Amino acid sequence: MFSRNSEKLESLIGMNSFFKGEIDTKGTIRIDGSLTGNVKADWVILGERAVLKGDITARGIVIGGRVDGNLIAQEIVEIKPKGQVFGDISTKKLTIMEGGFFEGKSTMIREDSKVVEFNIKSV
Repeated sequence: MFSRNSEKLESLIGMNSFFKGEIDTKGTIRIDGSLTGNVKADWVILGERAVLKGDITARGIVIGGRVDGNLIAQEIVEIKPKGQVFGDISTKKLTIMEGGFFEGKSTMIREDSKVVEFNIKSV
């Protein structure tokens, strides 16, 4: 799940915390409390009791709680068994585990083609 550069948790919003505002951080943020506002980070992890009202933009997003907002991930969005997403998702890979809930529209980001075409001239 984590790359070599973002193996550690760098920001945390605890279970009994309520945060209102925008978060823009490098690295990984874990949210176990309630947050109203948009989040930008390398990785975003929502615990099972987390509630987020806002959009998330990250390389990877793991949802264990509830999100009312849109998700944009460059690599992956994973919705855990107790995870709930009410909003649109845009990502390369989408995983919804059994029990996970998603209501919205999903758009898959295509990787650039790595095929090289050669023009052959007849002699």
